[in-house]
Amino acid sequence: MERSYIQVCDVEKYYGSGTAAAKAVDRVSFRVDRGEFVGVMGASGSGKTTLLNMLSTIDSVTAGHIYYENVDITELSENKLSEFRKENLGFVFQEYNLLDTLTIEENILLALSLHQREKREVLSRCREMLDLLGIADIRDKFPYQVSGGQKQRCACARALVNRPKLLLADEPTGALDSRSAQTLLETFTDMNGRLKATIFMVTHDAFSASYCGRILFLKDGQIFHELRRGRKSRREFLNEILDVLSLTGGELSDAQ
Repeated sequence: MERSYIQVCDVEKYYGSGTAAAKAVDRVSFRVDRGEFVGVMGASGSGKTTLLNMLSTIDSVTAGHIYYENVDITELSENKLSEFRKENLGFVFQEYNLLDTLTIEENILLALSLHQREKREVLSRCREMLDLLGIADIRDKFPYQVSGGQKQRCACARALVNRPKLLLADEPTGALDSRSAQTLLETFTDMNGRLKATIFMVTHDAFSASYCGRILFLKDGQIFHELRRGRKSRREFLNEILDVLSLTGGELSDAQ
């Protein structure tokens, strides 16, 4: 049996020390297979962003282990972690983090500058992402000249242009209007289907979560429930998600 791409084993995360210590993640274990689109949901303070930060190597575990294939990232030095991050991970956050002094195309090219590649390959990859995400017509515009949805698609292009093994998304639709959010989520679905991109997305929004293939629900730092979409329609899956959230005190967003 092939080993899962990601294995999270009995992970814990504490903040503070002594009697003031607070447990953000409490003995969490799960697996993610290559090519999965996994969502994590939960109310504020449930530990979902802390979990994503540990998966993304932004934060370290207090106890437990996280394996990417055969690599235990909890045992890597800072230098090796930096190299691992560069070679394997892509990030999309609620804030676009684009540089206003660079064009849309230059923001994407900047991500490629960290890797030693021929100019022809760099330009080819950049144009491929511009076309894939439907922003080729704004390549010469600056971030302040385009919509929020176009900025987020640029951020996705920048995250994907190096073909990361895992795309980590933290509330990626949080700053978008409903139409832009739907476009972005359809883009994620397309990337997951066509490029076989593995996606791990944290969201409190049921509509966004309904695009995932599987959802882990967190409460008080623990996984208490899991849903798989299977062959259900997105509307059927959305209703299941809302049912779970209504029973657990999760934050409900309007179903769009």
